[in-house]
Amino acid sequence: MSPTRIRQGFQFCALALSLTVTAVIGIELSSRLLDYVQNEFGDAARERLVQWQQLQKLASHAPVRRQLRLVNSFFNQVKFVNDIEHWGMEDYWATPVEMLATDGGDCEDFSIAKYLTLRALGVPDDQLRITYVKALELNQAHMVLAWYKTPNADPLILDNLINEIRPASERNDLEPVYSFNGEGLWLQQKGGGADAERIGNADKLKNWTDLNNRLIDSLR
Repeated sequence: MSPTRIRQGFQFCALALSLTVTAVIGIELSSRLLDYVQNEFGDAARERLVQWQQLQKLASHAPVRRQLRLVNSFFNQVKFVNDIEHWGMEDYWATPVEMLATDGGDCEDFSIAKYLTLRALGVPDDQLRITYVKALELNQAHMVLAWYKTPNADPLILDNLINEIRPASERNDLEPVYSFNGEGLWLQQKGGGADAERIGNADKLKNWTDLNNRLIDSLR
């Protein structure tokens, strides 16, 4: 199936996913969506989505640090695929459903899926920041998810490059550039502190707005 057809298929299939970027209710996937995914991508694709729903039930009452580990491990099982190969586009930010159904994504997709899932588990938005960094050893742009226990804490980094969740102070291989969540957009300081300079709202990021619109459309 071509990348264009995959995107169109998701566009015309009503996705009963109770998630939006600014408000997260929970992970509820309709039988119509699950049947569509099974028909187009096979039994394993459907099972990945079912396991995602089950993850919410398993982790909903767990301590936050266990939620971080469960969500990070779950999504890091997905294959890394660049956007050109996977979607036929230079830069496409996939929804978690698109990522899991196709069993592939890049660093933005991993970070977004982890962010939305943790929001669905009840982790407050002000504790989470999707963070654009430079991966120094790879000499390329990268994206991770940061969790802040308190506003000025050394955040924990959820990364698809490694399974271990480490504090930002131990990730000398990452140089933060900017970060965002459903509430705002910040220029990041060295070390990744949450007291970085706020420069506006995340709707300045076109790909973030496009993703939000697709999630909202899935509820109509």
